[in-house]
Formats: sequence, C-alpha cells, structure tokens
Amino acid sequence: MSIYLTAIVKSKKETITALRAVLLDMVENSRKEEACIQYDLHESASNRTFIFQEEWKDQPSLDVHNKQPYILAFVEQAATLTEDIVIYKTEKLA
Repeated sequence: MSIYLTAIVKSKKETITALRAVLLDMVENSRKEEACIQYDLHESASNRTFIFQEEWKDQPSLDVHNKQPYILAFVEQAATLTEDIVIYKTEKLA
C-alpha cells in the first residue's frame, strides 16, 4: 500500500537560498529511488514556505529513504536552515 506524505518546510529569512538548494538536491536524489512514486516540491516565495508532496511504494521503502545520506544530511542542517517543519502522513481517500 502506498504511503503519502505532505511536508511543509518554513525557511528562515536569511537561509531561503541555501535551503532551496538543499531541498532541490533532495528532490533529485529521491526521484532516483526505486520506491519513489512521486516527489514534488512547491514553493510559496511570499512566505518562505516549501511544500513536498510525496508518494512511496510502502512503509519499508519510506524507512529506507529516511536513512539515505542526503536525508540524514538535511536533518543535521534543518535547525540552522528552517523555522519549522511539519510532516503529515496520510491515506488517499479518492
């Protein structure tokens, strides 16, 4: 069963360019993963917010994704680049 995630990442004012680069790198690498069905990134420049829409093959695949070096690197940098991160794990209804 597919796993759906929506991640909302709010940038610090002074780090938006650096954060955008890191997030775009995550998109490029994540899309290469076999279990990645969808990995889209959107930006609201008016309020420094980035929104990921993701779909993964299953939970074990998402677990593998979360252990990738580029994901772990983002987690280490997140406190210096972001104001807030909220992740929603959802089920598709229709």
